[in-house]
Amino acid sequence: SHQDVPFEQVVEALKPPRSTSHSPIFQVMCSLNNTPPRTLTLPGLTLEGMAQDRHSAQFELSLELEERDGIVEGSLTYTTALFDASTVARFGQYFETILAGMVADAQQTVSSLSILPAAEQHLLLEQFQGESRDYPSRLIHELFEEQAARDGAATALVCGAERLSYAQLNERANRLAHHLRTLGIGPDERVAICVERSVEMVVGLLAILKAGGAYVPLDPDYPAERLAYMLDDCAPRALLTHSALRARLDSGDLPVLELDRLDAVLAGQPDRNPEHGALRPDHLAYVIYTSGSTGKPKGAMNQHDGVVNRLLWAQQTYQLTAQDRVLQKTPMAFDVSVWEFFLPLLAGAQLVMARPQGHQDPHYLAEVIESEGITMMHFVPSMLQLFLPQADARRCASLRRVLCSGEALPVALQQHFHRCLPEVELHNLYGPTEAAVDVTAWHCLPQHEGTSVPIGRPIANTAMYVLDRQGQPVPLGVAGELYIGGVQVARGYLNRPELTAERFVPDLFGAKPGAYMYKTGDVARWLENGAIEYLGRNDFQVKLRGQRIELGEIEARLAACEGVAEAAVVARGEGGDMRLVAYVVPQSGAQLEAAVLRVALAQQVAEYMIPSAFVTMEAFPLTPNGKLDRKALPAPDATALVTREYEAPQGAAEEAIAVIWQDLLGVEKVGRHDHFFELGGHSLLAVQFLARMRQELGVDLAVRALFSEPTLAAQAMLAQAAQPAAV
Repeated sequence: SHQDVPFEQVVEALKPPRSTSHSPIFQVMCSLNNTPPRTLTLPGLTLEGMAQDRHSAQFELSLELEERDGIVEGSLTYTTALFDASTVARFGQYFETILAGMVADAQQTVSSLSILPAAEQHLLLEQFQGESRDYPSRLIHELFEEQAARDGAATALVCGAERLSYAQLNERANRLAHHLRTLGIGPDERVAICVERSVEMVVGLLAILKAGGAYVPLDPDYPAERLAYMLDDCAPRALLTHSALRARLDSGDLPVLELDRLDAVLAGQPDRNPEHGALRPDHLAYVIYTSGSTGKPKGAMNQHDGVVNRLLWAQQTYQLTAQDRVLQKTPMAFDVSVWEFFLPLLAGAQLVMARPQGHQDPHYLAEVIESEGITMMHFVPSMLQLFLPQADARRCASLRRVLCSGEALPVALQQHFHRCLPEVELHNLYGPTEAAVDVTAWHCLPQHEGTSVPIGRPIANTAMYVLDRQGQPVPLGVAGELYIGGVQVARGYLNRPELTAERFVPDLFGAKPGAYMYKTGDVARWLENGAIEYLGRNDFQVKLRGQRIELGEIEARLAACEGVAEAAVVARGEGGDMRLVAYVVPQSGAQLEAAVLRVALAQQVAEYMIPSAFVTMEAFPLTPNGKLDRKALPAPDATALVTREYEAPQGAAEEAIAVIWQDLLGVEKVGRHDHFFELGGHSLLAVQFLARMRQELGVDLAVRALFSEPTLAAQAMLAQAAQPAAV
């Protein structure tokens, strides 16, 4: 009834926010002219319609259709600043495909209509997928044994001053493997291992695999309660540890082997390779626990065949030789460590072990690259950002290749890397714990001009799907949920059949009958070059400094704390500045203190899962349908970080450290009893703090010292007692 109202009057009446970047109210228009044409006849003239050239677009996209003599013709007009011609041409094909589907079956639901032409569907499901390669059927430790047989005298493992040849490492692992066999270790049996980075760590991992079992890594830095839950949940047949760590582990009646006190026990065991017997590539290789949304960590089960596929693809791609030295610095409970351990050992290269906690110290990493001639290593992007100031070309002359994964790699960081280390290759990889390490890879080149760094194309024998809510492929450039198919998909979650059924669903597009694909929860899209662009998450999972965190796990733990009625946790900021903020509603009459809540959480979750700030609220903001409105939660102010009464720093050391803390943590004043992590500190800021201590005060402190003595006064005492640093 208002079709004759001029558009300008509609805009004036509605008064929408005005912007020079787009037209008001709407940006896409479809018009259909299906009124009968009126002919104009003039004496002595023949009239013919002529197409009018368009040189400007009123709206971002306009579809104009006209029906004549039973035929519908039309045109798409688009803004060239937003779309290129190939994209709009595809739009036209999608529209025709939808129309054809409607004609074919008028009774189907709209959601079941396919938008993809056959050619593009073939492109996405066939041409863009990982190359099919016929890798030999092997077990992980078999690849190592074959290399040890080829060149047993070559150096395999370097750990500080200790060096083992391939033959020596193989023999030590064999003795331990034979001993594990006497404990009943066999296919799919789990063996927990909780050790600091050391020679015993590598020997233990190889021995578990050689015995036929699957290793379950337990990080010694995890709280005792979390370690106890993981031990109980995985129900291992044995536990490998160091004598210094045994007191932290509630092992019950479980057989415990202290790897630093086993020489006499293993002396009588044979040093030959154990028979593989019934062990097959589809048996478990490891179970790695990740954060769980229900409040408990969950163990992802990965098999030999998936890991071997990842290792053989990497060797074929990166071509490691006996001259390569790979730095193992990733914590064992993070699945990147899997390729760090085993890739160099199948290629005849040297595996160099960083010292315990060394992965958190950029200064040390630059030293070990230089002293050990490291050629290949891994970084989480946020840690790479901290490392680059230490990475001058002279100290990193041996370095040939850096692999990044664990979180999104910013374009600015990629450009910074190429400026600092122009001779070093940079590769961006992607893969969740529910797959055998990495499933996509991208070689970052200095001339890359995109607005984001892609996570790459699927690796060999791996499939990646970007699907809509109905589980159908979305077109090029359209966001959808990322699914993983192929040989590297994990078996599922240990003891969690319902969650396994939810996340591991039948692969409707793969050629292998009965295969499953993993529903990642990541949002991505295909680029025209066949690479995938990562766009974020579709749930409450976050990646914080390389660690995958389910916010629901922290919320469940926080809600169980005394005096807490409701709890919510959100991640604020981006990249290395991202931090967790907890919001709590107290029970009636309860007084909540951030310091108390922090201590309670520290007994149950890992350090990287403890929020930097705690905000107390009378009630949570709700959406119109009664759900928590996370976007309306307020940003924490300075009072959210105050946990104790202020007392001014005393002495030159405390005053100097307070200035550094104020700058790093963004707080106005720091008291002598204030706690680094309660003021918003986290592991990456700890690394920056220690670097500032070295540069400004000439003091060299270990990262662990800040975690064990996190108050300002304690840090000042440690600084006064520390050895001077070589600056």
